[in-house]
Amino acid sequence: MDKVSFIGLWDIYRGLLTPTQQEITDMYFNLDLTLSEIADEKGITRQGVSECLKTCKKQLEEYEEKLGFSKRLSELSLQTSYMATDVNIWAEGFKQAHPEFATEVDKLTDIINKDN
Repeated sequence: MDKVSFIGLWDIYRGLLTPTQQEITDMYFNLDLTLSEIADEKGITRQGVSECLKTCKKQLEEYEEKLGFSKRLSELSLQTSYMATDVNIWAEGFKQAHPEFATEVDKLTDIINKDN
């Protein structure tokens, strides 16, 4: 699993990890500390940090396999993007057919596109 995939799963499932696992994975992936730096900070061996990270990666992959939240969020994001595109296409056609409503249609498309 690459770093980006891990962080995506970590954002969704980190609450299912133990506090120590959360701290170590945060230090490694988000704070970009080395295994040695984390080991020194936590008072454990580099091997202990490495094993913790390996276990966490495996757990996060298993959570995704069983629960599928990351996949579902991606699907919803894609569906939202398609809907926003459809609304924008409709809005442009509507404005051309009814220029008197251009201001209102622009306000609507601004709302639709705000988070996209």
